[in-house]
Amino acid sequence: MADMSEDWRSFLRRWSEEWADAQDPRAPEGEDAHDEEPRRARWLGFPPASEERIQALEARLGHRLPPSYRTFLAVSDGWRHAGGFVWLLAGSDRIRPHEDAAGLSEYFPGEPDEPLSAGMWQRALQLDVESDAVYVLLDPGDVDDTGEWAVYTWASWRASPPERYASFRAFMEAMHQEFHQLEADRSAREGREFANATTRSLDDSVEAARLDALAGRHERASAALTEAIAYGRPRATGLRDQIRRLLGETYSVSFHGLADDPRYAPEMLPVLADEHVRNRWDDGMFLPTAPATVRPVADDALRQARAGTFCYTPVGPFAAVVEEAREQARWGESDAAWHTLRAALPAWRPLGPDHIAPVGLCADPVLGPLLTPERGRELLATPRAGQHGNAPAPAPDQDPPGLAWLADTDRGSILTSYRFVLVEGVEPAHLPGRIGADETTALREPMTVWEAHSNARHHHGLSTSADEAVAVVGRAGTGWSFALEAGPGGFDERRFVSPGDAASRGTRAVTVWSEPSDGAPFGHFLLSVAENGEEICGFTVRPGTIARRGLLPAALDPDRLFPPGEHLAERLGERRVLEALAAGFGVRLPRLALTRGRLHGFRTRPWTRPAAPGERGATLRFVRHRP
Repeated sequence: MADMSEDWRSFLRRWSEEWADAQDPRAPEGEDAHDEEPRRARWLGFPPASEERIQALEARLGHRLPPSYRTFLAVSDGWRHAGGFVWLLAGSDRIRPHEDAAGLSEYFPGEPDEPLSAGMWQRALQLDVESDAVYVLLDPGDVDDTGEWAVYTWASWRASPPERYASFRAFMEAMHQEFHQLEADRSAREGREFANATTRSLDDSVEAARLDALAGRHERASAALTEAIAYGRPRATGLRDQIRRLLGETYSVSFHGLADDPRYAPEMLPVLADEHVRNRWDDGMFLPTAPATVRPVADDALRQARAGTFCYTPVGPFAAVVEEAREQARWGESDAAWHTLRAALPAWRPLGPDHIAPVGLCADPVLGPLLTPERGRELLATPRAGQHGNAPAPAPDQDPPGLAWLADTDRGSILTSYRFVLVEGVEPAHLPGRIGADETTALREPMTVWEAHSNARHHHGLSTSADEAVAVVGRAGTGWSFALEAGPGGFDERRFVSPGDAASRGTRAVTVWSEPSDGAPFGHFLLSVAENGEEICGFTVRPGTIARRGLLPAALDPDRLFPPGEHLAERLGERRVLEALAAGFGVRLPRLALTRGRLHGFRTRPWTRPAAPGERGATLRFVRHRP
C-alpha cells in the first residue's frame, strides 16, 4: 500500500506542476478565484483522507472501495481539473449514489451480460461534482480480478455511448493525457511552448520510434507513437499514419501536419486525394484549409486521382526501381513487380526527417494494388533509409499458377463469367493490331476490369448484334499474352465469331467463353483453339449437350471434362478445362491484377456477327440522366 501511495503521490504531483506551469501568468488576478489556490500551491489535490474517514465512507456506501480509488483518497481527498471537462472530482464527503436520475439506462441499455445491461446506471457511485455536463461513475458491479471497479464517463455533447476505463487509476491517467492534448493544442494556437519533463520524454520516444520504424521495427514504433498521440505530441500522428496506411488502414488517416508541409505534400496529398475519390466525397471538402504553399499540389493531386493518372515518383535511386516495377505491373506481372520493389526497399530515401516509408505507393493506380496488408507489413519490416536490421520473411505471392482460380470466384463477382483470348508469341501491346475493333484501335490507360466492363456496356448497351468488348490485356506466362473481358453477355453460338482466329495469324491462340449456369438453359462453356488463322478444334458445352469441332486431344475431351449428370453451375468441368489448358500450353492469368489491379485495355472486334436477314436481334441502351 505504501508503494501504491507513493506512486499516486508522484503522479499527482507531476500533473499538478505541469498544470500550474501551463497557466497564463498574464491572466488578471482573481479572474478564476477557484484556481488561485492550486496555482500558488502547485497542487490540484486536497489534504489526504484519514483511514477513519475512508472507513466511514465505506460503511455509508456498503462497499469496500477499490484499491486505486481508496489509495487515491489517502493521498488526496478529491481532485481539481481532471482533464478538460471535469473541474472537481468528489472526495470522501461528496461521493454519492448516481441512481440514474436522468434515465440514461433507457438510452444506453448495453448488451446482454454487460455491466450497462445489468444495472450500472442505478448502482454506480457518482464522482463528478463540477463538470461540463460530464458524468463520472464508479461501478461496484464491474469488478476485475484485482478488485478494481470500472469507471464510466458520459457527456451528452459527445453523442457517443459511455466510455469505460478499467479502474479509477486508468481513468485518471486518461484525464492526464486529455490535459496534455488540450494544452498542447491551446499552446500551439497561442504561439507558445508547452514543455515539461513529460513532453520531453515523449518527444524523445517519438524520435526513437521514428528510427525504429526506419529500421523495420514498426510494431514497437507504432506502440510508442500511440502513447505519444494520447498525450497530443505533434509529430506522432503524422508518423503513425504512414504506418497505418501501409497496413491498409484509411480511417482518420490525415498525416497530421505533413500534408501541409511543402516537403512532404507531393507524397502525402495524392494518398489523401485517392481516398477522397474512392469515397466519392465532394471536392469542395478536400483539404479546404490547406495553406497556399500546398494548395496547387492539393488541386493537382485531386485532379490526378480523378483521372487515375498519378505516378508515384520517389527521390534517389528508388525512382528507377519504381518505374521498372510499374512496367511489370501494368502488364499483369504483379508478383514480379512486388519482388522488384521489395529487393530495392533498403535504397529508399525519405523526403525529410518525418518521412518513414514510401506511402505514396498507395496512391499509384498501377502499383497501389500490389500493397496487400501482408506486403504492407513486409515493407514496414524492411530496414531502409540507411538503417540496419533483420530483413523480414517474404510475404506470400498473390497470383496462383495456371487458370483454375477463375472457377473459384465468388458467385456475384464480375469474373464469375468471362471470355478471354490467349495468344502465343505476341506481346500484349500488339494485340489491338490483331483483334482491335479497327485499324485505329490503341491501348487505353490502365483500368480495372470493372471499368472496362462499364465502358463496353456504356458504349453498346446489351446487344445481340454489336458485341465488341473492352478487354484488359497482359502477359499470360512465358511467351503468351491475354485479352480478357469480365461479365460478357449475349452468347449466340450460331453467330459466334472467335477473335482467336484473327489473333492466331502465324501463331496459336486459345479462346474461352464461360458463363456458368444455375440450371437455366443459357449457361455455357466454349473452348476454341486456333492456329495460323483457323480454328483447329474446340467444343461448346450447354446443359445437356456437347458440340465438338475438329480433332480434340485427349486432354481436352469434353466428355471426360464434363461427365453426364454434372451441372455447369458446379464449375467442376470448367475447372478441369482450365487446368488442362494451363498444363498443356503453360499459361496463367494474373489474379491480383484482374481482381483489384489496373491493366491496359482496348476495344476488340465483335465476338458475334451481325444478324442475318430473318434473324432477330435486339439492343438495350442505358442512359444516365441527372435530375
